[in-house]
Amino acid sequence: MSLSGKTLFVTGASRGIGLAIALRAARDGANVAIAAKTAEPHPKLPGTIYTAAEEIEKAGGKALPLIVDVRDEASVMSAVEQTVQRFGGIDICVNNASAISLTGTLATDMKRYDLMNQINARGTFLTSKACIPHLKRAANPHVLMLSPPLDMSPKWFAGHTAYTMAKFGMSMCVLGMAAEFKADGIAFNALWPRTGIATAAIRFALAGDEGLRRCRTVEIMADAAHAIFEKPAREFSGNFLIDDSFLYGEGERDFDKYKVDPTEPLMPDFFVPDSMPPPPGVVIGGGSPANA
Repeated sequence: MSLSGKTLFVTGASRGIGLAIALRAARDGANVAIAAKTAEPHPKLPGTIYTAAEEIEKAGGKALPLIVDVRDEASVMSAVEQTVQRFGGIDICVNNASAISLTGTLATDMKRYDLMNQINARGTFLTSKACIPHLKRAANPHVLMLSPPLDMSPKWFAGHTAYTMAKFGMSMCVLGMAAEFKADGIAFNALWPRTGIATAAIRFALAGDEGLRRCRTVEIMADAAHAIFEKPAREFSGNFLIDDSFLYGEGERDFDKYKVDPTEPLMPDFFVPDSMPPPPGVVIGGGSPANA
């Protein structure tokens, strides 16, 4: 199945994983609404909604760059309506926008707490809510959250309770909405990386250049997302997927191609349950977890 002619609404698509997912769809000839805040170049983080639009067009898709703050209801609603006016509907919603602060309770100021919950949990709820009326009219509608399995192990909370609450809020939207909109045939799924993913945000906020060498490239997440969107929505919903395990189930066997540096051990990510081991032949180890 191709995504040719399909319309994606992707939050946080100006760079990183969001942009990679958009570019993978664009290679099929998809339409992509780039819903992100970055209209002016960031001093450390490359990419704006306009540079992303250029890349999407060059890849074979059609792009609509939109300045969107997922915390603002009017901003999200307006962006969704502009997308529908431009492309005639929405087939896929990708909730990728996220904020991170790996701080303990006493070190987390309430401004940062509010930011994480407003972008991660509330932004995902709002964006999904805005897209659902249009997804109901789509042929094979999908909503994808870039969020982890709901593993209630204390180790995922102890060091950064506020961040975990905000990130798990995204996953709770999957759990609830998959059941709520089952009769409408809209698929809600979560996708999460087993390892650190090499993005500019990871480089500057967490791991540095050395840490990036122990990461996988964004392409593994893009390939996994694309495979999810190809699934029949009525038959594939409510899943919490780890990138390599899901791709292994889809027939992928070469995971070395996703490594930034084939000579380095892979850095494990947060939130991957012990009950979800890596595919055969994939070895994880070395370094601390690091992914937003």
